Amino acid sequence: MQTGTVKEIEKRGNDAVKRLRESKHSKGLPFMINSKNLPGNECYLEYPDGRIMLVTLKSPRDRDFTVIRELSSPEKNNIIKRFSVS
Repeated sequence: MQTGTVKEIEKRGNDAVKRLRESKHSKGLPFMINSKNLPGNECYLEYPDGRIMLVTLKSPRDRDFTVIRELSSPEKNNIIKRFSVS
C-alpha cells in the first residue's frame, strides 16, 4: 500500500472518530476512550461537560461502568493531548 493511501485512510478514520465523539456529546452521552495503557476492563469516559472518568467493568457480564475516579485537570489535559480528542 502506498504511503499516501495509508495517510488518507488514517485521516478518514480519525475524522470518523471525531464525528462520533461530536455526535455522542450532542446527545448528552459520554465518549469512550480506550487506551493500551489500561487493563482490558478499564477505559475513560469523556462527558459533554468536559469531565473525564476512569471507569471499569467489574465482570465480563457487567453492562454498566463503575466509576473508579474522575481525572484531575492535569490528567485530563494529558489524555486530551495524547488522544487528540479536542
